Formats: sequence, C-alpha cells, structure tokens
Amino acid sequence: MNLKLMNKKRVLQCIQEHEAISRAEIAVKVQISKPTASLLVDELISEKWVIEKGNGESTSQGGRKPIQLYFNAKAGYILGADIGGTKVKAILCDLRGTIIAESEFNTSRYLQSGLLSQLAFEVEQMIQKSTIKMQEILGMGVGIPGVTESKSGLIIDAPSLNWVQYPFLTEAKRYFSFPIYIDNDVNAAALGEQWLGNAQNKKNVLFIAVGTGIGSGIIINNQLYRGATSAAGEIGYMVTNKNDMKSAFRPIFQRYGYLESVAGGKSIGINLTEAIQKQPDHPLYEQAMKEELSGELAFSLAEKGDKLAEAVIEDAIEHLAYGIINAASLLNPEVIILGGGVFKSADYILPKLRSMITHYLPSAVKLKTSQLGEKAGVLGAVSLFLHEHDSLLHYQYEGDYY
Repeated sequence: MNLKLMNKKRVLQCIQEHEAISRAEIAVKVQISKPTASLLVDELISEKWVIEKGNGESTSQGGRKPIQLYFNAKAGYILGADIGGTKVKAILCDLRGTIIAESEFNTSRYLQSGLLSQLAFEVEQMIQKSTIKMQEILGMGVGIPGVTESKSGLIIDAPSLNWVQYPFLTEAKRYFSFPIYIDNDVNAAALGEQWLGNAQNKKNVLFIAVGTGIGSGIIINNQLYRGATSAAGEIGYMVTNKNDMKSAFRPIFQRYGYLESVAGGKSIGINLTEAIQKQPDHPLYEQAMKEELSGELAFSLAEKGDKLAEAVIEDAIEHLAYGIINAASLLNPEVIILGGGVFKSADYILPKLRSMITHYLPSAVKLKTSQLGEKAGVLGAVSLFLHEHDSLLHYQYEGDYY
C-alpha cells in the first residue's frame, strides 16, 4: 500500500473518530504536514466520503474560523445478512450502522427451494422501498452459523443448515452483482459489538453466543482471530466434565459439541423434560410426556421457584461458567460479551456466572450482555464488510489493516 493511500485512510479514520474537526487538527493528530492534510481532505470531499459544515471556534489569536469536517455516512450503503437455523435476517444501513430497511424470513421454508434466491428477493425489496440507487450499494456482509472459509467463500460445516462443503460465494454470484464477504455468525457479531455495542474501544474481545448451540468470536489486538482452519472460537466443543465425556455424551444435533449438549438452550429444554418425566406429581408431567419442553420455559419456571427447573439451569450455568473460565484464562480479554437467545434471561444467569468466574479467574474481566441484542448478527455482518472490503472504509489500527 503506497504512503498516500495509507495517509488518506488515516485521515478518514481521524475524521470518523473526532468529528467535527479542522484540517489543522487532523494534521496534528495524524502527524502529517498541513498542506498534505488539506490535499487529502479535499480529495475525500470530492469523493463524497467527507463533508464540510459551518465554522468552528476561532483560534486564540483570532482570525478566520476553521471549517469543520464530518464523515459522510450517506456516501454509500451496506447490506447485512444473518443466516440462522430458524430465521434469516437482513438489513440495509448507512456507513454508521443506521438501519434504513430490514427484512426477515423463515429459514427452513426456503432452505431446500432456494435460500439465496429468497435473500436476493428480500434485498431487492428493501432497496426499492428505501429509494436508494443500486450503484450506491457497496456490498453485503453475511454471517453463517458454522465453520466458514472467509477467503474462498466455502461453508465447511453448518450443522443447523445441513451445509457441508457448500460453495456459498459461488452460488451467491448468481444473484448478487456487488461484493460479498462471509464469516461465522458469531465472529460477525463480535465485530458488531466492537463497532457499535458493548465492546467499543476494546482491542481484546471474547463474544459468546448461547442459543441452540454455543459459539464464540475472538478479537485479539484488534484482529479477528479465525485460526488455522477457520474453526477458532468453537467453544461449544469444549469439554467441561471428563466423566460425562467418557460415558454419557449425547450431541443434541449431529456434529454438535459437548458444551452445547449440556448448556445450550435446546439441551436445557431436553434435560428439564427428562427431569419432569421422572416426577409424576409435577404440574407439567403430562405435557412433558407428550412433547419436549423449551429452554425458555425452563427459565420461566426457575424464576418462579420450580426446584427441578432451578436444578437443570444451575447445572447448565455451571458448565457454561467453566467454559468461559477456560477461554478467558487462555485469551485474557478486556471484556466478555454474552449474547444469544439464552441471555434473554440474563438477569437470572449473570449474577451466578459472575460469582463463579470471579472466584476462578486469575485476573478480573468485564462480563456484559450484548448491547445489539438480536441485531448483533446483521450489524456484525455489516461491520464484517467494512473490515474486509478494499475501500477507504477499511479500518486501520496500529498499522494493521483488516
């Protein structure tokens, strides 16, 4: 990368982080000459990445007030898609993450008949309703629940979608003309929380999503860590009881891991169902004999004082705490962000988790729930695009570019 382009990106980032800001202030912060700063700002203005507004405060020596510079969030638009085992969510937003349009459809309904075709239809509808021109769309980021090769666009294994060695990007090119970047959905969510959520300004982040399955996204020194085979962060495969692993391990789905089988939302529902089936005097005995109860019901019962539900959830929280302790001991993150459907019951879970984690960890770590909530995936997909796309919007940290 040549020096001019590098400085241009640094100037753009400076304006994003410190608006409203003058040319002279940029020169000081970026440590380049005033003429160079002014030249680069003029180019960014002509390319519509930056806009000028009003006048700033006059200097202590008096004289003309400097013009203030702002990042133009409407210079382009990005699509984000979060492909889940139950639902596919999609958004259209500006460069600050302000959502302009959103859409959602059932995954299973279109998985066999053409999920990408339906996504393309939803995208077209969002663009038409927003009145944004197609040429203003920079591209799309996509989060997928499985092991994903970001560079090749190949889905190695996504159990909840039954995708194995699925050439996602090759298929997507049949429907979309703009650039697309893909990654594991929890990796994307981690980037989203760092961009707009509870991990802002943090360089070392562990994002853990607990739903049907359990996964994590890892950011080390501002870099998303994917691992040697793009399988880093698969915390759901962590073993938290060696005796169970030897004798009683039952994956809730084919190719799912141990921790998911004892602390995931579906496993909580299964364990509650089995516990109630052994108690004929329980109010939900007949229901449990007919159908599998949900993890959500387990939390509801526990909050009302149901002893069986409390015992099931205590066990799940204990396993989850061990997993978090092991991961945090290895990675030493500044903050751990907890997301996914199970953390809708965060008020019940967090105090218990904090107590265990504080007791065992060698150093303190902040434990927070996702600020972006159900939109962590789609906003994370947008953030993924911003990190990966070779444009002026590339984020730069200490000389390393995503």
